[in-house]
Amino acid sequence: MLITLFCSLLMSSVVATEKDNALPRLTDTKSAEAFIDSAEVVVIGFLEELVAAAKRVDSVPVAICTEKEVWADYSLSSDTITLFRKADNHQENLVIAEAKKLEADGLVNFITINEVRYITEYNQVTAVGLFHSEVKTHLLLFANRGSKEYTELRERLGAMAPEFTGKFLFVLINGAVKSNSRSLGYFGLKSKDLPRVGMYDGDSDMKWLLPEGEISIERVREFCQSFLRGELKEVKQAGTEAKTEL
Repeated sequence: MLITLFCSLLMSSVVATEKDNALPRLTDTKSAEAFIDSAEVVVIGFLEELVAAAKRVDSVPVAICTEKEVWADYSLSSDTITLFRKADNHQENLVIAEAKKLEADGLVNFITINEVRYITEYNQVTAVGLFHSEVKTHLLLFANRGSKEYTELRERLGAMAPEFTGKFLFVLINGAVKSNSRSLGYFGLKSKDLPRVGMYDGDSDMKWLLPEGEISIERVREFCQSFLRGELKEVKQAGTEAKTEL
């Protein structure tokens, strides 16, 4: 499933401190768009707490923008933290005036929860962003971390995920984690059965497994396309357990 999460904190009147001198400064929409396109997940903002948070989420590039003309291009009129994700073309706003408390810990949590990438590993934190997304269909890779297939399959499906932006979220479920046994059981799987590929559609509350065999780009792409053509709804669902949240 994983996207760009673009987190933009736009402050109306703030004086730069020595701590943010190393951060790029964005002065117009063109530079903002270029920065957003530079990675799956980026952060644009201006706040000492955000600088501190950025140091703790070092996989996310950070820049500063205080130009109100740029705010308007993203439909912002007041100090806001806005997330833009490539995986599902989603924008989520956190208005500063409505936040009870704004500190580095809270910003790290905000970024981490919403950091849905082109392929996102499922856990209690990422589940929030995944299930709150407007994209309700998840392409699921079940694989055991540490197995010879794990890294290769993660990279293979992650590279394919941009083809289905806005249609599927690609999710990796590590079968070696005990807490994920519930997710496997929902599809009638056990850790010894992996790797496998499944699909869950939240709108119809239906689930399917790609038939056993090689997990190739061609087979997974056709699996996705068959859903988009409406053909999977005629196929027997995977698993036997009653629905539970993944």
